Amino acid sequence: MNPRTQELGSKVIYQIYIKSYQDSDGDGMGDLRGITSRLDYLADLGVDCVWITPFFPSPQNDNGYDVSDYCAIEPLYGTMDDFEELAREARARGIEVMLDMVFNHTSTEHEWFKKALSGDPKYLAYYKFVDAAPGATADDPGKPPTNWESKFGGNAWEYVPSLNKWYLHLFDVTQADLDWDNPEVREELANVLRFWRGKGVNCFRFDVVNLISKPNVLEDDFEGDGRRFYSDGPHIHEYLQELVRLGGIDGLMTVGEMSSTSLQSCIGYSNPSNHELSMCFNFHHLKVDYDHGDKWALKDPDIDELRELFRSWQEEMAAGGGWNALFWSNHDQPRPNSRFGDTERFWYESSTLLPTATHLMRGTPYIYQGEELGQTITDFTSIDQYRDVESINYYRILQDRGCTPEEAFHIVHARSRDDGRTPMAWNDSPNAGFTTGTPWLALVGNYPTVNAQAEMADPHSVRAYFKRLIALRKAEPVIQEGDVRFVEGLEGSPIIAFWRTLGKTRLLVQCNFSGEEVGALDAEGSELLIGNYDEPSDMLRPYEARATIWR
Repeated sequence: MNPRTQELGSKVIYQIYIKSYQDSDGDGMGDLRGITSRLDYLADLGVDCVWITPFFPSPQNDNGYDVSDYCAIEPLYGTMDDFEELAREARARGIEVMLDMVFNHTSTEHEWFKKALSGDPKYLAYYKFVDAAPGATADDPGKPPTNWESKFGGNAWEYVPSLNKWYLHLFDVTQADLDWDNPEVREELANVLRFWRGKGVNCFRFDVVNLISKPNVLEDDFEGDGRRFYSDGPHIHEYLQELVRLGGIDGLMTVGEMSSTSLQSCIGYSNPSNHELSMCFNFHHLKVDYDHGDKWALKDPDIDELRELFRSWQEEMAAGGGWNALFWSNHDQPRPNSRFGDTERFWYESSTLLPTATHLMRGTPYIYQGEELGQTITDFTSIDQYRDVESINYYRILQDRGCTPEEAFHIVHARSRDDGRTPMAWNDSPNAGFTTGTPWLALVGNYPTVNAQAEMADPHSVRAYFKRLIALRKAEPVIQEGDVRFVEGLEGSPIIAFWRTLGKTRLLVQCNFSGEEVGALDAEGSELLIGNYDEPSDMLRPYEARATIWR
């Protein structure tokens, strides 16, 4: 295995959603100084890198993913001095900082877009503007250029009467898509990377980066929402290679968030010979509880589909020289233990099953803040408690589709991005130690027992289990760099199982994704490496995960 892949195999990355991690000034929102104050907690956990969601200036219509200045700090989160202190203190503890770069689109408050609205031809060419049909007016702009749908609902084009043009926004209307076909745009974004490299930043995450290359011909999509035309677009590899080269980040640890991507594309993105990215996030495994592929239609997770997705992405990425970012959870996903487990009856087991599976796979594991504590989804009872623009939009859209308000709320409660954005639970004091003020988003009611202080004092806690998994990855070469092969013949079973092998060392991982006992696979002659039940058994108990090793 090449040394670069071997190095990636030993790393564990921790994601911080800055708004909800730790507030240092009592305004109810997390900030940079808050993160600095918790670095010892992260060092104790054993993580190598912290990915921090965007803290650049922003109107906060999409909680910072609508950037209005790539090279400054949003005052809500602190100052450049605060960032430099955070990076310095993190590095002193052996922790790198990963910045989150939102390069598919900017906020409509960005200076570039404001200049575009003024009619400046240089900056009009920075965005995906299309002329309206002759005779279009503010009252009757005619048909948009395509019928593509925004990720947040509604058409993906917005008409600007003063320009008689439409601009593309694959996300919120205040997030205008950049035109990467313009080399000046690509140079501007490379300059952003060079700026942060000058601040000592060595790790980058790229938001929805496989959407940056749009098709040369715009056409309606009569089979879907348009994504098949712009995902993994025609110049994507060329543009990524250029960004990496010009930005001076070749060989650094980077990850791309890949929306509706393909396995073959991700092999290309992450194979080191292509000089693009270190690894890829894909989301196919997080759609196995979408009924007919619709995020807003609920069904139980399809474990057969989940197993096959893991098998194909693990085995085929390995065969093609690609590298996976391994995760269940992030700021856009409901808490996975509530989603794939049973946190009412088997909270501990559900919260430890999931990381056992991914942390022992081939790739680089990511932990999302609070996941290591077993934090659960919200216990909100009203749509008024939500802050996420997508959730609020879909509460209305679902009712427009025929749902009752109660049905719409039930779906939003299960699917909302706010399910993963509730503040970090530090202790059992008011507001869980997150803030002395009023939290921007309400906490989950179980924080008096599910919190960092309580779990750090308990050697059998969910957090203690995560620490063991992290330590095992650093100690066991078979986890870092071993081959991977999934156990076949488990169709119809709730078990997902796979082998990791390196030389004479063999590791068997078995995970029961159900609340019922099922027969375990034969592991005679092995020793237990880790498991979430204390006593050995010939059965896999509800939500049991175990890994056994032959040396």
